[in-house]
Amino acid sequence: MSIKPDHWIRKMAEEYGMIEPFEPGQVRDGVISYGVSSYGYDIRVADEFKIFTNVYSAVVDPKNFDTKSMVDFKGEVCIIPPNSFALARTVEYFRIPRNVLTICVGKSTYARCGIIVNVTPFEPEWEGFVTLEISNTTPLPAKIYANEGIAQVLFFEADEECQVSYADKKGKYQGQRSIVLPKL
Repeated sequence: MSIKPDHWIRKMAEEYGMIEPFEPGQVRDGVISYGVSSYGYDIRVADEFKIFTNVYSAVVDPKNFDTKSMVDFKGEVCIIPPNSFALARTVEYFRIPRNVLTICVGKSTYARCGIIVNVTPFEPEWEGFVTLEISNTTPLPAKIYANEGIAQVLFFEADEECQVSYADKKGKYQGQRSIVLPKL
């Protein structure tokens, strides 16, 4: 398995629609950067968020998720309360090839502000908008800027294809078009 460089990412995006919309270079002026980097792709956060709230005293249970634990927000800047959490989605839609696995890590600009972005790996043949998990670990409100970079995706190409892909096992998060809450 090897990590893939910028020219491979451009080829896969342009020829196979792996990333849409696709930014072939690094956009940096006045924004938190996004687009192709040396060995990855900096993804953007869309303007749709689900922010955790304790207004209804809901309990967070991954086996029986109560939607009353979150409030919906749409806008260019999302404020995540202190020591709180939000879900969002990417601007980009991904189609991962059968012989590729990705790992996503937060961007240093946000990490240095105490904002942690968590995303599980994109498995072979998974496709959809990525649901992003954003934690504000600080005792202060934190701003998240929509349509700007939030995390970097690293692409690993296997020497051979996997026996069972995400599509083969009919994964529960396949083809997601919005922010998707936990499913059992």
